[in-house]
Amino acid sequence: MLIMKKTAYKNPIPTVDIIIEIDGNIVMIQRKNHPYGWALPGGFVDYGETLEDAAVREAKEETGLDIIELQQFQTYSSPDRDPRHHTISTVFTGKGRGILKGSDDAADAKLFTKNTLPKDIAFDHRKILNDYFNHKNKL
Repeated sequence: MLIMKKTAYKNPIPTVDIIIEIDGNIVMIQRKNHPYGWALPGGFVDYGETLEDAAVREAKEETGLDIIELQQFQTYSSPDRDPRHHTISTVFTGKGRGILKGSDDAADAKLFTKNTLPKDIAFDHRKILNDYFNHKNKL
């Protein structure tokens, strides 16, 4: 009799983040939960959901904004990017439409420029934003 042993795999968790532009400003949310600080809107991808749908959903839940011109920017996979788990985040860019209001996991939502970014930025979002601004400067 052949006995098969089930192997449990420990894999990174897929997430999305979105750089939302409004009139040349970037939307950031103040997190309600650990890890605290300011962050790009985003979160975990639900089972059966595309990355694009997750980005649009998370943006709406956390900022109240609808997203247009959604484009994939870059993927970030450093095992220490999130202190809770090993996550792999696909970052999107898009333009926000509607009334900005922090909700769901966001205690607040505000607009920032490259020169007015908050000091307390969660995860690797400062690196993501630096990459984004450097990319925009090359265009």
